[in-house]
Amino acid sequence: MVRVSQSRVPSLLTRWTVWAPILALVPLPFTWGKHIGPAWIVIVAVLLGASVLAAVHHAEVVAHRVGEPFGSLVLAVAVTVIEVALIVTLMVSGGSDASTLARDTVFSAVMITCNGIVGISLLVGAIRHDTVTFNAEGTGAALACVLTLATVCLVLPTFTSSVSGPEFSGSQLTFAAIASLALYGLFVVTQTVRHRDFFLPVAREDYRPLAVGPTGGAGPVDDPSTQEYDGEHADPPSNREALLSLGMLLVSLVAVVGLAKVESKPIEDGVGALGLPHSFVGVIIALLVLAPETLAAVNAAQRDRLQISLNLGYGSAMASIGLTIPVIALASIWLPTPLHLGLGSTQIVLLAITAAVGILTIVPGRATRLQGGIHLILLVAFVFLAANP
Repeated sequence: MVRVSQSRVPSLLTRWTVWAPILALVPLPFTWGKHIGPAWIVIVAVLLGASVLAAVHHAEVVAHRVGEPFGSLVLAVAVTVIEVALIVTLMVSGGSDASTLARDTVFSAVMITCNGIVGISLLVGAIRHDTVTFNAEGTGAALACVLTLATVCLVLPTFTSSVSGPEFSGSQLTFAAIASLALYGLFVVTQTVRHRDFFLPVAREDYRPLAVGPTGGAGPVDDPSTQEYDGEHADPPSNREALLSLGMLLVSLVAVVGLAKVESKPIEDGVGALGLPHSFVGVIIALLVLAPETLAAVNAAQRDRLQISLNLGYGSAMASIGLTIPVIALASIWLPTPLHLGLGSTQIVLLAITAAVGILTIVPGRATRLQGGIHLILLVAFVFLAANP
């Protein structure tokens, strides 16, 4: 995970990852709900980027402390909090275009995770280690959950007839929300309790087998020389360090949500000025909230721990649908705009291709840079068609 030394907690207070999120909260009283000029836009953007990087660091510290596969859930839940907050605030302040914001953001998150995070992790890992290996059973189960959630919540509204348009009726939306929570909960239990070994890094043939440590993390059986592969170059952080990072993770998330809300109006104005469709705002939101997951996944892939990268990618996609849709469904009671969740024909085709390619990638349990390149091409196609529908 991260190289966290057993230093004293007071020394941690001097690190930029601690004071940057706190500093990022300072501009909020002066910019919240106000029209800001170019100077403030730049300042907020810089602080927003610093907060995202700080969130990555603190989430990895916490993940290192709790071990795998619990650690992979930390960022997945964190980015969902950011995503839901952004969608709700924009839908409350938006007009008729806001009715599809939840759909655009969630679908963008699915495409970015299943093609972007997975693709770049495969490519980075394969470039550095030639061939990457992972657990096909656990990864296949994660992809199956993602595709089921995407179909129930994003595809079916296009074909239902109870309500005109790509929209669920009240009872249908309730069913989709309950089903999403149930499936996500079932997956979490499977990942963290019943079949944890399905989601742990796989030992390569030229290394000794990995063992499941007391916190669920994978480690060498008894040979210190294998630590380079395992990636655990430092002891887990102490409880005090982990608690400090947990607190700073929450502060970082608050800063990210607040600053992203401040930047949302300039983002919408910029999208309009570039002549892009309003739906492209959802792509930008998804790219923003998934930045921590992407950085963490790439770091894991560089250490030849691709299973962690896949856990992060598919886990984030699952959380984006399985947690975001139920919350948005509940919030729709008070939202001033209808909730259009149904995908268009182009989006359904992209989802179908992503499903087929994802299955073919996962089944062998190993991959090369070719598979990573295919997924990244699909991501580029999605972004291009989102900008030029």
